[in-house]
Amino acid sequence: MALIVLSLSYPNLPSLEALTDYRPKIPLRVYTADGFLIGEYGEERRAVVTIGEVPEVMKQAILAAEDDRFYQHGGIDYLGVLRAAAANFIGGGKRQGASTITQQVAKNFFLTGEKTYTRKLYEALLSFKIESNLSKDQILELYINQIFLGQRAYGFAAAAQIYFGKPLKDISIAEAAMLAGLPKAPSAYNPIINPKRAKLRQQYVLRRMRELGNISEPQYEAATNEPLIIKRELSEYAVHAEYAAEMARQIAAERFPDDVYSRGLKVYTTLIKAEQDAAYNSLRRGVMDYDRRHGYRGAEAYFDMKDIKSDQDEALDEALQDVSDIGDLVPGLVLTVDAKQIRVYRKGGEIVTLSGDSMKFASRMLDEKAPANKRLRRGAIVRLQRDDKANWQISQLPEVESAFVAISPNDGAIRALVGGFDFNRNKFNHVTQAWRQPGSSFKPFIYSASLEKGYNPGSVVADEPIVIPASQTGAQAWEPHNYDGKYEGPMKLRTALAKSKNMVSIRILQAIGPKYAQDYASRFGFDAEKHPPYLTMALGAGSVTPWQMVTAYSVFANGGFKVNPYVVREIRDERNQILAQAESVQAGDDTIRVIDARNAFMMDTMLRDVAIYGTAAKASAILKRQDLAGKTGTTNEYVDAWFCGYQMSLAGCAWIGFDQPRKLGDKETGGAAALPIWINYMLRALKDVPVQIQTAPEGMISFGEGRERNYIYQENATKPAPPAAEEPEAVPSPLPKPDLSVPPAD
Repeated sequence: MALIVLSLSYPNLPSLEALTDYRPKIPLRVYTADGFLIGEYGEERRAVVTIGEVPEVMKQAILAAEDDRFYQHGGIDYLGVLRAAAANFIGGGKRQGASTITQQVAKNFFLTGEKTYTRKLYEALLSFKIESNLSKDQILELYINQIFLGQRAYGFAAAAQIYFGKPLKDISIAEAAMLAGLPKAPSAYNPIINPKRAKLRQQYVLRRMRELGNISEPQYEAATNEPLIIKRELSEYAVHAEYAAEMARQIAAERFPDDVYSRGLKVYTTLIKAEQDAAYNSLRRGVMDYDRRHGYRGAEAYFDMKDIKSDQDEALDEALQDVSDIGDLVPGLVLTVDAKQIRVYRKGGEIVTLSGDSMKFASRMLDEKAPANKRLRRGAIVRLQRDDKANWQISQLPEVESAFVAISPNDGAIRALVGGFDFNRNKFNHVTQAWRQPGSSFKPFIYSASLEKGYNPGSVVADEPIVIPASQTGAQAWEPHNYDGKYEGPMKLRTALAKSKNMVSIRILQAIGPKYAQDYASRFGFDAEKHPPYLTMALGAGSVTPWQMVTAYSVFANGGFKVNPYVVREIRDERNQILAQAESVQAGDDTIRVIDARNAFMMDTMLRDVAIYGTAAKASAILKRQDLAGKTGTTNEYVDAWFCGYQMSLAGCAWIGFDQPRKLGDKETGGAAALPIWINYMLRALKDVPVQIQTAPEGMISFGEGRERNYIYQENATKPAPPAAEEPEAVPSPLPKPDLSVPPAD
């Protein structure tokens, strides 16, 4: 009867094409221009490897854990079945299984998880068929690539990256044993979720490896005692470029919507790893420096400690399980606290003792008079961060947000992009989506418009108070002022821009006309409707994004050409064939010229003065170079802080502010809050870049030396400079109420 069943069933078994032509679902992967992985998208995290790429220790660990007689049996391990049956009989219940690796391959590819005699029969028959058609190494390779190992990881190569942050070829004996223990129960033995159970399973695998002679006694002892560093943070990538990776994902999904997450597409961005690292680190540092200037706000939350019996209670890990790391800001649970020290429990069992300077930042929340819902006490959840000497210190999650983007002015390629403090906490991309007032960082475009109307860097305009009467505003009288309340009388445009004089900007706009300035600014990529033609436009009262600002400043950097920023260079298929490629237009192509080369040059000389003598002077002082140019920006009531600037080969823009706009704090200007982010990025990005100064184009006349040097258009040599308006030009009515108060200078 059994032979009849077999003879009827075997011919009806499924084709092994799924095995012989193995095509797993490969996720969409996003890379930097220099080949570093920055994002992976798909239902399954998978990295396919050949059997030759699998280290011997990994094979040995798998066989020790799952099927030590794999190379001896023919698909069914009869000795293993008898051994398991005996163990189950002696143990009085079902305690051991005897499923071989071949059987697991059959089950994973062709069968359901139901436990019936019919399914087991088909599993056995399929195993025989697989063994008859594939070599042992082919079967093991399929198993290594297909098995589910938790955390959406399929295959040991993906698991090595996800759990340990390293390629499979680099894992140690201890790490291999930990991974090999996962197939039995990926959730129960997950080292992130259940570290103690995972450790017990790892020790079992190591014992089996020793018993089988795979490792020596000294190797066993060393592996057993080796502390494993499990990746707990949400990002598994060597580069923090989550916002750019998400932009690339969206572009790929729009272009190839049907199978974008399963066919193995590779998207190469324009980012440079070293520059992206610099941008990420400088933004994080800038935000944290700002946050520390404004004091400690107290405990993040509290955990009820009444049932905690010891400092190693498993419940402590459970209390922190849902509290994510935010980059290098890791959560901790306060065990004890007094005026001299704080003891904090970290995930995994580490206890950190803080004293002296490491707890100084939080000192005001140690006092009994501190608010009860913020005071540091037993059960408080806090954030820890390592200082420059790698010592732990009390820190906190910042409330403020920030953005930074850098672009090649030559072709628009995005070199670095950080859309916020932490993508996993806030996925809103402030580079492309945050519409904010630019403040004084918008002034260069008003100045550039004035050059087209006949002004030059040496034109003299009065820095004196202005009053716009209510009869002209249609609402209330407008009395703008300079940031420091001081007025210096007549001064050159060059000096006025360097000092960010509001009165001069307003008078220039009066003279050239707000409507002309509105139209002119649109050449740089700004939306005209977001910059109403009122005098407040002179003070940056419109709306911009960092993406627009870096595009606009690139026009000054490249001699007058508007390049379109792009973040994806090319998309390749699973065979590495190019499917799509960016088509960028280079600066120098007259089809994208938006301002006269002479205008761009004169603006460059004035913006370099800002970075050498003016509100951004510390840029040149710290970077020790004279080819930097840019402008600070601070909006009314210190709500937004900006610095946008460039060197001929690279333009960058930094912004800092709150998502729900509110005051950053007194003296938190663009020069204080945003400029340091730009400087720290440029320190790395311009490290090996020689100093480059723009040369004057034809059609100009120059005279004077140093800071007094001036330039005019040749055709204007015999024409008098246009006078600044003596009386205020009528302001369209009504003047928007939010714009009546004046952004401070920087």
